[in-house]
Amino acid sequence: MIGERLNNAINEQIKNELESYYIYLSMAAWLHSKSLDGMGHWMRCQAHEEMIHAMKLFNHIIDRGGDIVLQDLKQLKTQWSSPLEVFQDAYEHEKFITGKINDLTTIAREERDYASEPILAWFSDEQTEEEAVSSKITAELEMVGEDKSGLLMLDRELGGRAYPAGSPLDPVAGAE
Repeated sequence: MIGERLNNAINEQIKNELESYYIYLSMAAWLHSKSLDGMGHWMRCQAHEEMIHAMKLFNHIIDRGGDIVLQDLKQLKTQWSSPLEVFQDAYEHEKFITGKINDLTTIAREERDYASEPILAWFSDEQTEEEAVSSKITAELEMVGEDKSGLLMLDRELGGRAYPAGSPLDPVAGAE
C-alpha cells in the first residue's frame, strides 16, 4: 500500500505531466502556425510522451492501492517570440519536472517506500534524456541564429521524430 504523502505527491506529479502534455501541445500549435511543421511534429511527439508519463504514474497509484485524485490543469503559455524561445521554455520546463521527480524520490525514501523506487529511477533516467535533448535543440537554434536556411534544416530534421505507435496526435494515423 502506498503512503498518503507519496500518493498525494504522485497525484500532483500526474497534474504536472498532464500540464507538460498541454504545454507541448500549445508549442506544437504555435510552431505549426509559423509553418515549422517539423518542429510542431516533434512537439506533438513530446506531448504524447508526457501523456504516457502521466499514465505510468496513474497506474502506479492504482497498482499500489492508492487513490487517484485528478487536479485542475493550468494553461501555462500559448505564445512565443521565436522557435528558440519555445525550446528554451521546453528545456526550463524539463528542469522543473526533474526537480519534481527528485522530490518524489526524496518522499519515497523518507517513507521507506522501496516499491516506488524502480518507477522513480525510470523517471530520473527519462528526465536526464529529456533535459539533454531539449538543451541540444536549444543550442542548435542558438547556433542557427537568424539563418532561415539553418532553421529550415533543423525543422526538417526534427520532423523525423517517430510517434509512438497508434498515437492520437499523429495526423496520419487519424486519417486511416
